[in-house]
Amino acid sequence: MSSSPWEPAPLRRVFVVGVGMTKFMRPGAENSRDYPDLAGEAGDSTCGQRAIYHSLGMTGIPIINVNNNCSTGSTALFMARQLIQGGVAECVLALGFEKMSKGSLGIKFSDRTIPTDKHLDLLINKYGLSAHPVAPQMFGYAGKEHMEKYVAISHSVTNIYFFQDEYSLDEVMASKKVFDFLTILQCCPTSDGAAAAILASEAFVQKYGLQSKAVEILAQEMMTDLPSSFEEKSVIKMKFVAIWKSYKSISFVLLLLLTFVNIIFSSIGQGATLVDRGDNTYGGKWVINPSGGLISKGHPLGATGLAQCAELCWQLRGEAGKRQVPGAKVALQHNLGLGGAVVVTLYKMGFPEATSSFRTHQIEAAPTNSASDGFKANLVFKEIEKKLEEEGEQFVKKIGGIFAFKVKDGPGGKEATWVVDVKNGKGSFGNDFISRSTDKFTKAVSWENGGLPCCSPKGLAFNIKEPVNSREQEQPGQQSKTLS
Repeated sequence: MSSSPWEPAPLRRVFVVGVGMTKFMRPGAENSRDYPDLAGEAGDSTCGQRAIYHSLGMTGIPIINVNNNCSTGSTALFMARQLIQGGVAECVLALGFEKMSKGSLGIKFSDRTIPTDKHLDLLINKYGLSAHPVAPQMFGYAGKEHMEKYVAISHSVTNIYFFQDEYSLDEVMASKKVFDFLTILQCCPTSDGAAAAILASEAFVQKYGLQSKAVEILAQEMMTDLPSSFEEKSVIKMKFVAIWKSYKSISFVLLLLLTFVNIIFSSIGQGATLVDRGDNTYGGKWVINPSGGLISKGHPLGATGLAQCAELCWQLRGEAGKRQVPGAKVALQHNLGLGGAVVVTLYKMGFPEATSSFRTHQIEAAPTNSASDGFKANLVFKEIEKKLEEEGEQFVKKIGGIFAFKVKDGPGGKEATWVVDVKNGKGSFGNDFISRSTDKFTKAVSWENGGLPCCSPKGLAFNIKEPVNSREQEQPGQQSKTLS
């Protein structure tokens, strides 16, 4: 009897179907909350059990606690994906949270070997060790060769989940010194916060109709330190091995593969040139850290990797608001933890055909009694009117159409119609526009039961269930990349 080589079963596709996070806050803030509350809003030993019990009750569902320093959140994501890939689970929640102490990270235990002992040996042998915090010394020396010119990009001031302060170059350089040339405004602040992602199999997505929100994890790799990291006195190598393994693990379109290889490998040693050209921000080749990055948003260790996942899912869905990268198609996440582990993840919308021609994002409208006609939808249309006043000309250039929205079965069975003109002049808005308009509507839409439309950050686009006499608008063909 001949034996055939053992072949593993094909791995299943995995999708992110839900993400959430809290606002990251400074430790000790007056309105700070304990970790069970943080974990509940977002979706060491048995903290995971405590957080889940507090929010969901005792369900009997297996809970695995993960601690991998700064890459803890991404490690949880990595493990959740593996459970679904291998057929062990259909839907998994990855949850990360952190309650931190004020000040720089320090060594908590003096009676045991620390995970970064080899890294410290390398640092001491090459540069020596001062009384300053260790983490800034490690990253400071690593970046010293690239500090000839400082460039700041103000992505974070548009992110409601993070700190929203904006600083000038002079303020950054004049802030308190943490180590050598490194100032406090060049370091990510310690933070309290939580983030979560719900992962699901393809069968789960299909069963519950989640295709329009499902972001596929195309590839994901985790690497730890290699012997050469210390032989060659470089910790960069493990990052690129992980990235390269991510590319090799998927059947990638050649152009896309070459694009990412160019991003990662061709730019080594040319970071300053890339920044000088503006290729790392909006209007350039790639948008790196559209959330503002850890320096702006803070770094609650357990939550960071999942907060990155949330940001990239929002970008790919078109739900990132003012931070939105136009036409974002593919996203790359990189999360490094000293000690050391690095997780690299590639994302893309899993079911493009299920995504509407305009990306949409939900606006949460609270019940109100102050709307002039009692329609909840009026809150949303007021937001649209406000955006038209601010950016009307841009919307006219991008959209070029007139839209009528009829809401039925409102308060007392009333009907109401709102019209948005993004075709003429600087755009206009009004519920009496029909009586004086001679234009044919680009799209006429009807909602039942006083339903609310959804407004898109790319323009005035809507989540329409039953359009009437609609004319589909084409999605711009530009393919943009988002990196976090």
